[in-house]
Amino acid sequence: MNAAIEFHILDKNNSVQFPEIYKYSDVTSMASLSLNIAGNSSIINLAAEHRDDVRPLSLYDEVNVEGARNICKVASEKGVNKIIFTSSVAVYGFAPLGTNESGAIAPFNDYGRTKYEAEQIYKAWQLEKPSERTLVIIRPTVVFGEQNRGNVYNLLKQIASGKFIMVGNGENRKSMAYVENVAAFIEYSLSFKPGIHIYNYIDKPDFSMNTLVSKVNHILGRSTSIPFRLPYPVGYFIGKCFDGIAALTGKRFAISAIRVKKFCANSVYNSAIDQTGFIPPVPLDQALAQTVRHEFLESHENEGVFYSE
Repeated sequence: MNAAIEFHILDKNNSVQFPEIYKYSDVTSMASLSLNIAGNSSIINLAAEHRDDVRPLSLYDEVNVEGARNICKVASEKGVNKIIFTSSVAVYGFAPLGTNESGAIAPFNDYGRTKYEAEQIYKAWQLEKPSERTLVIIRPTVVFGEQNRGNVYNLLKQIASGKFIMVGNGENRKSMAYVENVAAFIEYSLSFKPGIHIYNYIDKPDFSMNTLVSKVNHILGRSTSIPFRLPYPVGYFIGKCFDGIAALTGKRFAISAIRVKKFCANSVYNSAIDQTGFIPPVPLDQALAQTVRHEFLESHENEGVFYSE
């Protein structure tokens, strides 16, 4: 962020890298929010239950929906007139190719459902004083980057290990978002005027799975060919088997039916962000190369990591 902007990290987990600006807060606790949110400030809400395997399912509503309601209550009490909320393209579900911000809302899981319900709570807050309040809703696609332990990292790790098996024909395309670019857009959106601003966040171009795997292998100095492929029905069946084992044992596995389905699906989105004048600071090819080198070719053993879906 701009050095001239004073800000604090409010989280239920301590900030190892920035302890001097950390304050304990939990979106499910009105008391902690009221204590630490300053009057006339801006709120950037990144808090969420987001994994595919959250249990109990009620946590999605408690954190994503009730958390949004608590933030809006405190914002109203403290005179906060700007909220930036990171939602998700999950609100569109398995969306048609090129879905933009006007796409049909059709979430297929509780994460997408509760993210969209939270959006409605924030919209209601903004509409109470529409000429004074600014609401920015950012719907990122899958986010990746150095130190991020989400789905993209798991895929990159599989490729780097040499044990990666392509499921399906690999022609399905994926929109991705580099974490540094998302952060840059969040900072950029602090300048937006009163109103409701909704943007998908995508870094273009959209790679096919074949292209993505080939690029990663090239960065690693390996052959870019993909020698073995597993038919989708077989991969999906294996995922269902792991689901059954997880249900019986209570253990979490990297493989599941929904993850196989998401891996093989197209998830290509468009965005109106270019109309705002924002230019992502890091091109996607460079972002991918930086991430792969950082995670698999360099030593960063003592650095913290961040877990996402």
